[in-house]
Amino acid sequence: MSQIPLEVRNLAVTFEGRHGMTSAVRGIDLTVAEGEVLGLVGESGSGKSVAMRAVLGLLPATAHVSGSVRLRGEELTGQPRRRFRSLRGRRMAMIFQDPMTALNPVHRIGHQIAEVMQIHNPKIRQTDALAKAQELLEEIAIPEATRRLRQYPFELSGGMRQRVVIAIAMANNPDLLIADEPTTALDVTVQAQILEVLQRLRDRHRIGMVLITHDLGVVAGMADRVAVMYAGRIVETGPVDELFEQPKHPYTRGLLAATPHIAGGVVRGIEGVPPALDALPDGCPFAPRCPLAIPTCRIQEPSLRLIRATRVACHLADAVLAPEHA
Repeated sequence: MSQIPLEVRNLAVTFEGRHGMTSAVRGIDLTVAEGEVLGLVGESGSGKSVAMRAVLGLLPATAHVSGSVRLRGEELTGQPRRRFRSLRGRRMAMIFQDPMTALNPVHRIGHQIAEVMQIHNPKIRQTDALAKAQELLEEIAIPEATRRLRQYPFELSGGMRQRVVIAIAMANNPDLLIADEPTTALDVTVQAQILEVLQRLRDRHRIGMVLITHDLGVVAGMADRVAVMYAGRIVETGPVDELFEQPKHPYTRGLLAATPHIAGGVVRGIEGVPPALDALPDGCPFAPRCPLAIPTCRIQEPSLRLIRATRVACHLADAVLAPEHA
C-alpha cells in the first residue's frame, strides 16, 4: 500500500451545459503526504471545490472526470459509485462549509456519529459506537460530551456544530481529510479553535489533509504546502514559507496584497473579474487582469516550471522576482 494518501495527476473535470462543454478543472497535479496539510487557495469559481469533489466522487452525472486520482495507491478514476460510497467516511472524508446543512436536524448528535461507524462496520454494537462517539467529542474538546450526544444540531452553537462535523469525518480514522472552508461564517475566536482542533487531529493521527480556503491567513498558520488555483489550473505551488515570502505569480502576489494585516497598511484588490470558464481568453487566463502582461501572455498559456522551491505557470516569473517588482 502506498505511503502517500493522495496522488492526483492531470485531473480534469468538464460539465455538459446548454452551450457545450465547460472545463472547471484543467489538468492539475498534486500530492498529499501523511501528516501533511495542503492549502488549496483561489477566488470563488477557480475550481478548488470541484477538484476535491472529483477526488471524493461527489460530482453529478453531468461531470466528466479524467486523469488519475490515487488513494493509497488505489486508482479511483473510473470506479463505480458504489466503490466511492464504500471509501467515503471510511478512508477519506470531507468537512463541508455549512455544518447546519451537513447535519440531519431530526437526529441526535450521538446517532449521527455512531451511524457513520455502523455503516462501514456493521458488526459494531450501538453501545460501542456511542462510546466511541463520546471519545471523539472529548478529543475535539466539546464540553459535557455525554449530554451533547443526546442533543439535536439546533441546540448547539455554530462552532459546536462544526466540531461535530469534524467528529463525524474522523469517526473511522480516514487516511485523507478534505476540509472545505471549515471556518466560514464563524467568528475569529471560534475559527482559531476549529483550526487548533484540525491541527491536533493531524498531528495525533498523521492524517493527510487538504484545506480549501480563500483565507491566506488560515493557510499561513496551518498548511505545509500551498497550491494556488486560477481558472481551473494550479498557477503556483510550493512550500508555504517560500510562497508567502517570495510569491512568483502575479496572481499570488495580488492575493497576498489583498489580505488585511494586523499591522495595517494599504489593502489592494485585484482589478477585474475572473474569466468565465466557458469563455476563457487565449493565452494566460490571468493576462487581462495582470499588470505585467506582455503580448506573449495573450497568445500562449504558460505551463508550470520549477523556480527555486516552487512551481509557477507564468512567462514573467523571473520578472516578478526582479527588485523593481518586489
